[in-house]
Amino acid sequence: MEKSNIFGSDNQRDVNPEWFTGRVWMKALQSNRNSDMYHVHFEKGSRTNLHKHDGPQELIVTEGQGSLEIYDSEDFKSDGEPFKVARTKTVPLSVGDVVHIPADTLHTHGSTNTGKTFSHIAINNLPCGVGEFVTAWYRTDGQSVTGRI
Repeated sequence: MEKSNIFGSDNQRDVNPEWFTGRVWMKALQSNRNSDMYHVHFEKGSRTNLHKHDGPQELIVTEGQGSLEIYDSEDFKSDGEPFKVARTKTVPLSVGDVVHIPADTLHTHGSTNTGKTFSHIAINNLPCGVGEFVTAWYRTDGQSVTGRI
């Protein structure tokens, strides 16, 4: 059994700045053979770039106001060629909200207020409880994916 605490700045994990807009940092909370858990902090208006996970993800909002945006893709291409995307749903997020994101769902999430921070706990579940949790990150102009990060 492992014990951790969502507060404090210990166990900070480096984040790739290409995955986010603005300043974001995360604290590793737990990792086991079935899932990883992080407390993710988005500074004033910061968001994730467009991405998808190979396993489901849960978000639990701990501070501020944010949103989850879901995208649908047309003509998805795995060969690296650009493909069109369209936002199909925006889910407002407030403290205490819990949201489930199914595997392989193109999405972005983060702060909606440029004057306040936003944070959530992210629980990344391994696909079928085995293997490695993989996130595919994309560059986008809002209407199409222009490349993979």
